[in-house]
Amino acid sequence: MLSAQDDFAIRALYAAYNHAIHRGDAAAWAGCFTRSGRFSNRQRVVEGEVALREYAADFSKDENARYWVDNLILEATDAGASGTCYLMILHTGAEGGPPSVNLTGIYTDSLVLIEGKWRFSARHIARDM
Repeated sequence: MLSAQDDFAIRALYAAYNHAIHRGDAAAWAGCFTRSGRFSNRQRVVEGEVALREYAADFSKDENARYWVDNLILEATDAGASGTCYLMILHTGAEGGPPSVNLTGIYTDSLVLIEGKWRFSARHIARDM
C-alpha cells in the first residue's frame, strides 16, 4: 500500500508533468522520468533523457493546449507503483472562441522512487482519437 505521502508526491508528479509540457519546459518534462525512462504511444517509443527532452520540445510547440488528467488510480507494486488515468488535451479558442477537445486517452504508468523522488519509468498513452 502506498503511504499518504507517496500518494501526494505521485499526484504532484502528474501535475508537474502537465505544467512542464504546457510551458514548453522540455527539461522539466523529461525530468519527470527516470534517466532511462520510456514514453510511448501507438506511433512511437521514446527512451532516455535526451530523446525525451527532444520529444517534449517538439510536442510542446502548441502554446494553446491545456493538458487535463483525472480519475487517477495508484497502486503499490514490487518495483514502486503503477498508475492509470484519463487524459484530455484541450485547445483554447482562437480569438475568443470556445475551447475544443483535441485528444483523449488513457495513460498507463510505471513509477519508481529514486533518491526520495517519484519518477515515471514507463508511460504509455492509448489514444481514443
